[in-house]
Amino acid sequence: MQRLRVRFSRGEELKFISHLDIMRLWQRALQRAGIPLAYSEGFSPHPRLSLAAPLAVGITSQAELMDIFCGKWVSPHFFTNAVSQQLPAGIEIMQVNSVAPTMPSLQSQVGFTEYEVEVATEKDKAGVESALASLLAAGQLPWHHQRDTGTRNYDLRALTSDLWLVDWRRGYSRLGMRLRCDSSGSGRPEQVAAALGFDHPTSIHRTKLVFKNRPGD
Repeated sequence: MQRLRVRFSRGEELKFISHLDIMRLWQRALQRAGIPLAYSEGFSPHPRLSLAAPLAVGITSQAELMDIFCGKWVSPHFFTNAVSQQLPAGIEIMQVNSVAPTMPSLQSQVGFTEYEVEVATEKDKAGVESALASLLAAGQLPWHHQRDTGTRNYDLRALTSDLWLVDWRRGYSRLGMRLRCDSSGSGRPEQVAAALGFDHPTSIHRTKLVFKNRPGD
């Protein structure tokens, strides 16, 4: 059995597609491309595909990671060429590598996600930098999020690893965020933007997934 790790981008065309629909899209593309997928065992076998960290609706990305298990060996070059022809506009395969089938799951390896978040603001550059520094200096930041199952209360500061200013122009700022993404919780960039005093972001783009034991990834 072979395990292929695929890095791909997700653009504006597909940013409002749900996680479930993205998985279905990939499954159809892989089957049309003739990739010999490996299937799970049990009463209802399904292709062994897994994303590192599902992307929220409305967010674009250049850093999506997916593991695909194949029943037969497939060269990364063949995979890229064959599958790219079956993918719609908005998804681009950027890299494919063969990794050990026995490695831990992608989900268990991810520790942080990084984003670039564009916001409209009347603050000057110093004011934006001050807002970032103030949030990072906070010991706690109690937050709540309304879900179908009720209100979830948590510490947003504990989910925020780092913040920085990427770009500033009059009326506009682009913020960098490194947010926790593991079994203890996942930071949401739009909530961090709100905590900083900015209205709903005009765009959110995921730039990196950071593994727990490989900070440079």
